[in-house]
Amino acid sequence: MRPGPDGQGTTYDAVVVGAGVIGSAAALALSRRGWRVLVVDRHGAAGHGSTSASAGIVRVHATSIDSVVLAEEGLAHWESWHDFLDAPADEPLASFRRCGTVVLADGTDYTAEVAAALTAVGSMYERWSHDTLAGHLPDFDLSRFGPPRLPEDEAFWDDPVGVLDGAVYTPASGFVADPALAAQNLLAAAVRAGCSFRPAAEVMGLAGAGTRITGLEFADGSRVSCPVVLNAAGPESARLNRLAGADRGMAVQTRAMRQELHHVPAPPGVDWYRDGVHVVDGDLGINFRPEVGNALLVGGNGAACDGETWVDPAGPWSPAATQAAWNRHVLRLARRMPGLRVPSRPSGVAGLYDVTPDWLPVYDRTDIPGFYVAIGTSGNQFKTAPLVGELMAELIETVEGGRDTDDKPLVVAGTRTGRDIELAAYSRRREPAPDGVRG
Repeated sequence: MRPGPDGQGTTYDAVVVGAGVIGSAAALALSRRGWRVLVVDRHGAAGHGSTSASAGIVRVHATSIDSVVLAEEGLAHWESWHDFLDAPADEPLASFRRCGTVVLADGTDYTAEVAAALTAVGSMYERWSHDTLAGHLPDFDLSRFGPPRLPEDEAFWDDPVGVLDGAVYTPASGFVADPALAAQNLLAAAVRAGCSFRPAAEVMGLAGAGTRITGLEFADGSRVSCPVVLNAAGPESARLNRLAGADRGMAVQTRAMRQELHHVPAPPGVDWYRDGVHVVDGDLGINFRPEVGNALLVGGNGAACDGETWVDPAGPWSPAATQAAWNRHVLRLARRMPGLRVPSRPSGVAGLYDVTPDWLPVYDRTDIPGFYVAIGTSGNQFKTAPLVGELMAELIETVEGGRDTDDKPLVVAGTRTGRDIELAAYSRRREPAPDGVRG
């Protein structure tokens, strides 16, 4: 029997918890394989959680070869978004805008490690000298301002010492200006493939928790039966793991971190939306990209001075941009772009990110049969989401087919790079890297 539209009192092959870009992509992949899938989300529509607070960056650079392979393979889906979705002609679609990424040399080994990983995979990139960088970005002050400091630090306005050595440039990178719409596109495609969606549904329990998953229980008292649950619940993922009893077998745990993105008008006379690039500026601890309306979207890169704001997703938190975060990110941006006129009031959004200690996701089964996780993806895996959906579907089918992927990890051949995608790199049992860098 095909599931009903409300997702109540029905048996499904799988339930995906979380209708963000990752969960919606997994639902699409499973539905296309003939699975009867239900997607549930505590919000009223797809993409209204962490995905809506994403910068929507689609970039290929990383310091890990595994991450570059995943990014390159995912890029192919964004480049052919309409065909990947098999969308009707009149459906509003998210649009991938290629602008390129410039990773500024900040005096650390980061750009060298990025170049090494890109070289190993065969990704296109260029090494820019200081003079080349100046020629491409004439509105920038290419002085070395670092290390990143808070505006209230007396040394924040000190004169710079030296200049940036150059940059790594990847021409294939870009962004999706409406990340929530991308999630909605994926879910709409999943529904066309037979998937059902139940919004405003909060999971309160899992039948079979600690043994074998058999279903879900919701806050309104309703239940659904299913032998498979995929946890793609973003900042709620840690709670769901605990409900399932899966957290005890995981070496990598997630926490919810509050993050802000700020919207700043481009300097007068600069058409940044047309001519701008995505910039990773470790020297100032920020990254920024072109934004609709000839603006820049700027956020932090995890500079030590900025600290971390951990939040209980069940507790109160504000989605509004704060003056303190606005000052530290936008004033740093103004140092790099001296022509920037900084508005006095903050403009932007805040969201909760689902974060692992090393900023690498977990794509894996768990010690609870039937319970799978695609977690720790916020702020770093939007770019790979369409591919991750397919990888999770392959993993679920493989494990449900009887293979122990803890003993024999899943390896999927990449069609774009010709390299293997090894899911062991994203295992729940891995030792978190001590020097993980956020996406």
